[in-house]
Amino acid sequence: MRHEGDHRDQFEGFLWGEVLLFALLGAALALFLSYDVLRTPYELPHLRLVLATMFALAGGLVALLTATRFGVEGRRFDLLLCGGFFTTSIAWVAFTIGPAVSEVPEHRTETWSGVAGRILGWILIAASPFVRGRVARRRAVLGNFLVVLAFTLAVVWGVSQALGVGLPNLDPHASDNDIPFLLTSSLATQALLNLIAVIGFAHRFRGRGEDLDRWLALGSTLMLFASLHFIFTPLVGPKYVSQGDFLRLLSYGVLLVGVWRAIRFSEFGRAVAEERARVAREIHDGLAQYLFAVSTHASLLESGGDPNEILPRLKDAAIQAQREARFAVLALSSASGNAPFDAALRRYVEFLTADGALEVELEIDAEIRLAPDEQIEVFRIVQEGLANARKHAGARHAWVTIAEHLGERYVAVRDDGEGFELVDGGAGQGVKNMRQRAATIGGVFSLTSVPGKGTALEVVLRA
Repeated sequence: MRHEGDHRDQFEGFLWGEVLLFALLGAALALFLSYDVLRTPYELPHLRLVLATMFALAGGLVALLTATRFGVEGRRFDLLLCGGFFTTSIAWVAFTIGPAVSEVPEHRTETWSGVAGRILGWILIAASPFVRGRVARRRAVLGNFLVVLAFTLAVVWGVSQALGVGLPNLDPHASDNDIPFLLTSSLATQALLNLIAVIGFAHRFRGRGEDLDRWLALGSTLMLFASLHFIFTPLVGPKYVSQGDFLRLLSYGVLLVGVWRAIRFSEFGRAVAEERARVAREIHDGLAQYLFAVSTHASLLESGGDPNEILPRLKDAAIQAQREARFAVLALSSASGNAPFDAALRRYVEFLTADGALEVELEIDAEIRLAPDEQIEVFRIVQEGLANARKHAGARHAWVTIAEHLGERYVAVRDDGEGFELVDGGAGQGVKNMRQRAATIGGVFSLTSVPGKGTALEVVLRA
């Protein structure tokens, strides 16, 4: 119920934000329409080329990031998003940037191909929030889909060239007055697609609560008002810039931020899922065994076994089961973000040292920042290192340090236990697990041990 309430509050906040944004952009558009001087485009060919390049790069990055999400999750939603932004990016490169860089004389064919290509891209983007389901063969489907879109753009260019339609003739004495109407209709179609995208992403955010939908709705809102500006600004060629271009640039920036946040959240979610699977295995191997021992000893008592012999074993198994359960809860709370990393680690140390068998000094630099995937693995590395010190090394004292030295973040666990001889290939499973965990977060693992003088391990984290 708390989760549903939080989501409802988030959606209401998003909805009021959209209302405010529509009001502000609507007021700006009204001002824009009230004064003819504001609707005058500026002849700035170099700035136009720079803006077109930024549109193409931003669209390409959004397509790449959504393709990454599709490769991980296989959702049709991400496939259509990727295809839509891929199409708009290719349209900018092929029909605006290419002719400008090659200094080919401006031609109607490229202009109308660019308009048609961007409309095709926004058809896919506007349709994406309404699709459901996942795709099995992700790489093959993605590759074939992008090839089909590229071929479609080539067909659009061929048709435009064959028809000979293109940049409208804005000469007031021109006879082809139907072309400006066709241009206005095309720009109005794109505005309608932007509006459908706003409604679709807002509805999707209301139903699913995904952070990405909120950012996509915001970016589509900005793109909608950019399209409305273009309707009232004569499109006189690729050398000109109008106010709508800057709204379009802002829209792409918002879309990039949203997709990047979604990628980071997806990585964190995958790391959490992997950690939960590890904890489940450890519960099976640890906690389940102790509970089985408790059940076995209880059965022996029930069948008339000697209480003096069985009760101490039963008590010990119950204590071990309780400790394993606490460790599992702490690991899960740290992995899912429900407990701050340092707080979860300190509580783990408190549980570990409660019986006085091992003393641990924990030092965590308050300035150190760990990524979500690093928090999970560092927690487990420290847990593994202290468990080894307690169970196998017979240590009385251990020292844990998470700090920074010469610009490098590191994690160190040291004990005063028995130590052992380091032999190539002779590391135990615990050391292998810690080495693997360090590798998964791009860290460098090192271990030193001397018989009679304890063991020290260190993980230098990624830059």
